[in-house]
Amino acid sequence: MEQALATNPLVDLPSSREKILDVAEQLFSRRGYAGVGLREVADGVGLGKSSLFHHFRSKDQLYAELLGRVLRRLRNQLRPIVTAELAPAEKLVRWIEALVDALAEQPASARLLVRELVEDGQFQSEELPEAVEATQVLSEILGGIRQLLAEGIEQGVFRQVSIPHTVQTLIGATVYHFASGEFGDGLLGRSLFSAEAVKTRKQELIATLQQGWMA
Repeated sequence: MEQALATNPLVDLPSSREKILDVAEQLFSRRGYAGVGLREVADGVGLGKSSLFHHFRSKDQLYAELLGRVLRRLRNQLRPIVTAELAPAEKLVRWIEALVDALAEQPASARLLVRELVEDGQFQSEELPEAVEATQVLSEILGGIRQLLAEGIEQGVFRQVSIPHTVQTLIGATVYHFASGEFGDGLLGRSLFSAEAVKTRKQELIATLQQGWMA
């Protein structure tokens, strides 16, 4: 029985699937959807291409599941803040801190998201269940920050900012920042992902919030 389990390629589905997604995240974040093939992903995991198909039927499914995983990680860290019983200003500070921490913890995530939002747009046109879920999770994240901003404006805590433009500003100041790679490292004079740079990023964003968005 133990020998059968050891040789069955389907037994280790959860861990193998995560390994595939880890390798795919690194590859797709560097080269985009079009620049990566399934054989390269399989080779990076140490699987044959046929074994990879036990987990993902196609490149589209793999890519959509990968984006969904990245977005779920962000959603799971941001949602408790949006639903917390806190003042809007405190919520927004904590939301920014949580987003910066989440992106800093997963260096490939920001670049993958920027490629998808700016360059590829691949999963948004797909009808795969994984793509539909990823789109829904993204909508939930954006809906949460829109709601937070609207609450602050209604209560007179935030000035009458344009919510769509403010959301764009937040995306640029967080997601783009961690996707900027060597260019960003050069501007900062250190790694974007160093503890000091991450701490400073949060401080600068919160200072911008307090000086520019508060009523």
